[in-house]
Amino acid sequence: MKTTNNTIFISGGSAGIGLAIAKKLNALGNKIIINGRNKERLENALLELDDAIAMQGDLALEEDRIRIANELKNNHPDVNIIINNAGAAFSYLLNETTNAHEKAIIEMNTNYFAIIHFTELLLPHLIQKKEAAIINISSIAVYGSHKLVPTYGASKAALHSYTTALRQTYENQKNIQVYEVYPPLVNTDFSAEIGGAQGIPASEVADELVIGLENNLFDIPVGQTKIYAKAIGEAISKLTQN
Repeated sequence: MKTTNNTIFISGGSAGIGLAIAKKLNALGNKIIINGRNKERLENALLELDDAIAMQGDLALEEDRIRIANELKNNHPDVNIIINNAGAAFSYLLNETTNAHEKAIIEMNTNYFAIIHFTELLLPHLIQKKEAAIINISSIAVYGSHKLVPTYGASKAALHSYTTALRQTYENQKNIQVYEVYPPLVNTDFSAEIGGAQGIPASEVADELVIGLENNLFDIPVGQTKIYAKAIGEAISKLTQN
Protein backbone atom coordinates (compact mmCIF):
# COMPACT_ATOMS: atom_id res chain seq x y z
CA MET A 1 0.00 0.00 0.00
CA LYS A 2 1.39 3.37 -0.93
CA THR A 3 1.96 5.70 2.01
CA THR A 4 2.00 9.02 0.15
CA ASN A 5 -0.54 11.04 -1.84
CA ASN A 6 -3.56 9.49 -0.16
CA THR A 7 -6.59 11.23 1.28
CA ILE A 8 -7.09 9.74 4.71
CA PHE A 9 -9.98 10.02 7.15
CA ILE A 10 -9.10 9.31 10.79
CA SER A 11 -11.82 8.99 13.42
CA GLY A 12 -10.74 10.04 16.88
CA GLY A 13 -7.97 12.00 15.19
CA SER A 14 -7.84 14.97 17.54
CA ALA A 15 -5.66 13.33 20.23
CA GLY A 16 -3.79 10.22 21.28
CA ILE A 17 -3.18 7.45 18.78
CA GLY A 18 -5.35 9.10 16.15
CA LEU A 19 -3.43 12.36 16.22
CA ALA A 20 -0.08 10.55 16.23
CA ILE A 21 -1.15 8.64 13.11
CA ALA A 22 -2.41 11.86 11.53
CA LYS A 23 0.92 13.61 12.12
CA LYS A 24 2.95 10.69 10.78
CA LEU A 25 0.90 10.29 7.61
CA ASN A 26 0.66 14.04 7.13
CA ALA A 27 4.45 14.30 7.21
CA LEU A 28 4.62 11.67 4.46
CA GLY A 29 2.61 13.87 2.12
CA ASN A 30 -0.96 12.68 2.64
CA LYS A 31 -4.08 14.83 2.89
CA ILE A 32 -5.54 14.29 6.35
CA ILE A 33 -9.13 14.61 7.51
CA ILE A 34 -9.54 14.22 11.27
CA ASN A 35 -12.73 13.59 13.17
CA GLY A 36 -13.57 14.10 16.81
CA ARG A 37 -16.39 15.13 19.10
CA ASN A 38 -14.74 18.14 20.72
CA LYS A 39 -14.40 21.28 18.60
CA GLU A 40 -11.58 22.81 20.67
CA ARG A 41 -9.48 19.64 20.55
CA LEU A 42 -9.98 19.42 16.79
CA GLU A 43 -8.88 23.02 16.32
CA ASN A 44 -5.78 22.43 18.46
CA ALA A 45 -4.95 19.29 16.49
CA LEU A 46 -5.16 21.20 13.22
CA LEU A 47 -2.37 23.47 14.47
CA GLU A 48 -0.06 20.42 14.44
CA LEU A 49 -0.95 19.40 10.88
CA ASP A 50 -0.38 20.92 7.45
CA ASP A 51 -3.48 21.68 5.37
CA ALA A 52 -5.62 19.21 7.27
CA ILE A 53 -9.40 19.29 7.59
CA ALA A 54 -11.54 18.66 10.67
CA MET A 55 -14.99 17.09 10.77
CA GLN A 56 -16.70 17.39 14.11
CA GLY A 57 -19.10 14.63 15.05
CA ASP A 58 -19.68 11.53 17.15
CA LEU A 59 -19.47 8.38 15.03
CA ALA A 60 -21.19 6.48 17.83
CA LEU A 61 -24.37 8.25 16.67
CA GLU A 62 -26.05 6.98 13.52
CA GLU A 63 -27.03 10.42 12.26
CA ASP A 64 -23.44 11.65 12.58
CA ARG A 65 -22.10 8.59 10.78
CA ILE A 66 -24.43 9.16 7.87
CA ARG A 67 -23.71 12.90 7.75
CA ILE A 68 -19.93 12.48 7.84
CA ALA A 69 -19.94 9.64 5.30
CA ASN A 70 -21.98 11.77 2.91
CA GLU A 71 -19.73 14.77 3.47
CA LEU A 72 -16.67 12.67 2.67
CA LYS A 73 -18.18 11.27 -0.52
CA ASN A 74 -19.58 14.58 -1.73
CA ASN A 75 -16.96 17.10 -0.63
CA HIS A 76 -13.81 14.94 -0.43
CA PRO A 77 -14.26 12.32 -3.16
CA ASP A 78 -10.52 11.60 -3.21
CA VAL A 79 -10.69 9.88 0.19
CA ASN A 80 -9.27 6.41 -0.29
CA ILE A 81 -8.29 5.36 3.24
CA ILE A 82 -10.41 5.32 6.38
CA ILE A 83 -8.87 4.66 9.78
CA ASN A 84 -11.42 3.57 12.35
CA ASN A 85 -9.67 4.69 15.49
CA ALA A 86 -12.33 6.28 17.73
CA GLY A 87 -13.10 4.09 20.71
CA ALA A 88 -14.72 3.88 24.12
CA ALA A 89 -13.50 2.12 27.25
CA PHE A 90 -14.57 2.06 30.88
CA SER A 91 -12.36 1.07 33.78
CA TYR A 92 -14.27 -0.48 36.68
CA LEU A 93 -14.59 -3.66 38.72
CA LEU A 94 -17.54 -5.94 38.16
CA ASN A 95 -18.10 -6.33 41.91
CA GLU A 96 -18.28 -2.56 42.39
CA THR A 97 -20.90 -1.60 39.81
CA THR A 98 -24.51 -2.36 39.00
CA ASN A 99 -24.46 -0.98 35.46
CA ALA A 100 -21.83 -3.04 33.68
CA HIS A 101 -24.34 -3.77 30.93
CA GLU A 102 -24.77 -0.05 30.25
CA LYS A 103 -21.03 0.46 29.95
CA ALA A 104 -20.74 -2.61 27.74
CA ILE A 105 -23.46 -1.29 25.42
CA ILE A 106 -21.53 1.95 24.91
CA GLU A 107 -18.24 0.13 24.31
CA MET A 108 -19.80 -2.36 21.90
CA ASN A 109 -21.63 0.35 19.98
CA THR A 110 -18.56 2.61 19.59
CA ASN A 111 -15.93 -0.08 19.09
CA TYR A 112 -17.94 -2.49 16.95
CA PHE A 113 -21.41 -1.62 15.63
CA ALA A 114 -20.51 1.96 14.67
CA ILE A 115 -17.42 0.81 12.79
CA ILE A 116 -19.39 -1.79 10.84
CA HIS A 117 -21.98 0.80 9.82
CA PHE A 118 -19.50 3.55 8.95
CA THR A 119 -17.42 1.13 6.89
CA GLU A 120 -20.56 -0.10 5.17
CA LEU A 121 -21.49 3.48 4.26
CA LEU A 122 -18.11 4.10 2.62
CA LEU A 123 -17.33 0.73 1.05
CA PRO A 124 -19.16 1.43 -2.25
CA HIS A 125 -17.02 4.57 -2.58
CA LEU A 126 -13.75 2.91 -1.60
CA ILE A 127 -14.06 -0.08 -3.94
CA GLN A 128 -14.17 2.32 -6.89
CA LYS A 129 -10.68 3.60 -6.06
CA LYS A 130 -7.53 2.37 -7.76
CA GLU A 131 -6.02 1.76 -4.33
CA ALA A 132 -7.91 1.94 -1.05
CA ALA A 133 -7.67 0.70 2.51
CA ILE A 134 -9.71 0.21 5.65
CA ILE A 135 -7.62 0.31 8.82
CA ASN A 136 -9.17 -0.73 12.12
CA ILE A 137 -7.36 0.16 15.32
CA SER A 138 -7.88 -2.85 17.55
CA SER A 139 -6.09 -3.67 20.82
CA ILE A 140 -3.98 -6.13 22.74
CA ALA A 141 -7.28 -6.75 24.55
CA VAL A 142 -8.21 -8.98 21.60
CA TYR A 143 -6.04 -11.65 23.24
CA GLY A 144 -7.72 -11.55 26.63
CA SER A 145 -9.62 -9.42 29.09
CA HIS A 146 -8.50 -7.72 32.29
CA LYS A 147 -10.52 -7.09 35.41
CA LEU A 148 -9.99 -3.31 35.20
CA VAL A 149 -11.61 -3.18 31.74
CA PRO A 150 -13.91 -6.21 31.95
CA THR A 151 -16.15 -5.51 28.95
CA TYR A 152 -13.80 -3.56 26.68
CA GLY A 153 -11.91 -6.66 25.50
CA ALA A 154 -15.10 -8.26 24.20
CA SER A 155 -15.81 -5.26 21.99
CA LYS A 156 -12.31 -5.38 20.50
CA ALA A 157 -12.51 -9.14 20.01
CA ALA A 158 -15.74 -8.56 18.08
CA LEU A 159 -13.99 -5.91 15.97
CA HIS A 160 -11.16 -8.36 15.26
CA SER A 161 -13.62 -11.01 14.10
CA TYR A 162 -15.37 -8.55 11.79
CA THR A 163 -12.07 -7.22 10.40
CA THR A 164 -10.87 -10.73 9.59
CA ALA A 165 -14.11 -11.54 7.78
CA LEU A 166 -14.00 -8.24 5.88
CA ARG A 167 -10.43 -8.94 4.74
CA GLN A 168 -11.38 -12.42 3.59
CA THR A 169 -14.39 -11.06 1.71
CA TYR A 170 -12.27 -8.66 -0.36
CA GLU A 171 -9.05 -10.68 -0.57
CA ASN A 172 -9.44 -11.21 -4.32
CA GLN A 173 -10.24 -7.55 -4.97
CA LYS A 174 -6.69 -6.25 -4.96
CA ASN A 175 -7.53 -2.55 -5.00
CA ILE A 176 -8.89 -2.58 -1.44
CA GLN A 177 -6.93 -3.80 1.57
CA VAL A 178 -8.02 -4.34 5.15
CA TYR A 179 -5.58 -3.79 8.02
CA GLU A 180 -5.83 -4.27 11.78
CA VAL A 181 -3.50 -2.60 14.27
CA TYR A 182 -3.09 -4.06 17.77
CA PRO A 183 -1.66 -1.49 20.21
CA PRO A 184 -0.79 -2.48 23.78
CA LEU A 185 -1.17 0.02 26.61
CA VAL A 186 -0.43 3.45 25.13
CA ASN A 187 0.37 6.64 27.00
CA THR A 188 -2.69 8.73 26.13
CA ASP A 189 -5.47 10.51 27.98
CA PHE A 190 -7.75 7.70 26.83
CA SER A 191 -5.84 5.14 28.90
CA ALA A 192 -4.88 7.37 31.83
CA GLU A 193 -7.18 5.69 34.37
CA ILE A 194 -5.72 2.24 33.69
CA GLY A 195 -2.07 3.27 34.00
CA GLY A 196 -1.52 4.69 30.56
CA ALA A 197 1.48 6.66 31.78
CA GLN A 198 3.36 3.34 31.81
CA GLY A 199 2.46 2.63 28.20
CA ILE A 200 4.32 3.15 24.94
CA PRO A 201 4.18 6.51 23.12
CA ALA A 202 1.41 6.90 20.58
CA SER A 203 4.04 7.70 17.96
CA GLU A 204 5.22 4.08 18.13
CA VAL A 205 1.79 2.91 16.97
CA ALA A 206 1.94 5.36 14.06
CA ASP A 207 5.44 4.17 13.10
CA GLU A 208 4.39 0.52 13.12
CA LEU A 209 1.31 1.30 11.03
CA VAL A 210 3.40 2.91 8.32
CA ILE A 211 5.78 -0.08 8.28
CA GLY A 212 2.78 -2.37 7.96
CA LEU A 213 1.32 -0.38 5.07
CA GLU A 214 4.63 -0.25 3.24
CA ASN A 215 5.03 -4.02 3.50
CA ASN A 216 1.38 -5.07 3.11
CA LEU A 217 1.35 -6.56 6.61
CA PHE A 218 -2.37 -6.72 7.23
CA ASP A 219 -2.09 -7.67 10.91
CA ILE A 220 0.07 -5.12 12.70
CA PRO A 221 0.93 -5.96 16.33
CA VAL A 222 2.66 -3.20 18.26
CA GLY A 223 4.99 -3.42 21.26
CA GLN A 224 4.06 -6.14 23.73
CA THR A 225 1.33 -7.39 21.41
CA LYS A 226 4.05 -8.87 19.19
CA ILE A 227 4.68 -11.51 21.86
CA TYR A 228 1.09 -12.73 21.67
CA ALA A 229 1.01 -12.57 17.87
CA LYS A 230 4.22 -14.56 17.59
CA ALA A 231 3.03 -17.26 19.99
CA ILE A 232 -0.27 -17.65 18.17
CA GLY A 233 1.48 -17.71 14.80
CA GLU A 234 3.82 -20.47 15.98
CA ALA A 235 0.92 -22.48 17.40
CA ILE A 236 -1.02 -22.24 14.14
CA SER A 237 2.08 -23.24 12.18
CA LYS A 238 2.51 -26.37 14.33
CA LEU A 239 -1.16 -27.31 13.88
CA THR A 240 -0.99 -27.00 10.11
CA GLN A 241 2.15 -29.14 10.01
CA ASN A 242 0.50 -32.00 11.93
